[in-house]
Amino acid sequence: MWRATINSGNGLVFATRSEQAFREEIVGLCIATPLAFLIGTTPARRIEMIVVVLLLMVVELLNTAIEKLADRLTTDHDPQIGRVKDMGSAAVGVTLIIAGITWLFAIAERIGLI
Repeated sequence: MWRATINSGNGLVFATRSEQAFREEIVGLCIATPLAFLIGTTPARRIEMIVVVLLLMVVELLNTAIEKLADRLTTDHDPQIGRVKDMGSAAVGVTLIIAGITWLFAIAERIGLI
């Protein structure tokens, strides 16, 4: 259990140091957390708003792992590896859409549109 915790910490440090997108998502989380308390109308909504940003970070970490592994396999252009990387990127994009919809719904709820 302790070793798994150390490995997880190492992964977070590596992602933070090497991935601009992950650093941007950390900034987003730092902004989203207090905003969730201002915008969310219930404790559950606030948690949802924060968790969806954390979900985005999880998917970004998985996408980064796929990309790093694919680059380790070969540096040559391989169409199949390109498709795999594209699917990882698409997963991040879909998660961004989910996060955006969640936040827009919460904002609409706050201003009384829903």
